[in-house]
Amino acid sequence: MVITRRLGLDIGDKRIGVALSDTMGILASPLTIIDNDDEQQALEAIIAIINQNQVGQIVVGLPRLMSGSLGEQAEKVRAFVQRLSSLTEVPVEFRDERLTTVSAKRLMRAAGTKKSRGKTRDDAIAAALILQSYLDEAENR
Repeated sequence: MVITRRLGLDIGDKRIGVALSDTMGILASPLTIIDNDDEQQALEAIIAIINQNQVGQIVVGLPRLMSGSLGEQAEKVRAFVQRLSSLTEVPVEFRDERLTTVSAKRLMRAAGTKKSRGKTRDDAIAAALILQSYLDEAENR
């Protein structure tokens, strides 16, 4: 049984939170944050992570509106993922990410993490929450 790592992405206008699963596909952990000021550099950084970690699947948070419909930010994410998909053959799956950043902030407060890391760390934790929900669902299939 070959299980490859899965990569979780929380794509924002300024930063991209990145999480990575273990090789068994059980646990997602925050990995890093990529600045999204220069899209080409961000794409290259993601491709490097995919190659370095033998990623077999990408799980991307899709920011739906509370009504469940897709808004402007979701369309930006889909456009970014389309460009990413043109650079790799690794399959991409979207995951509803409503409230993951809120959950990440609550986890950080509960853990007593200092505010100096602030939003930056929240993005990686949000990516881990997105990926973990996918892994949990996959395990129950």
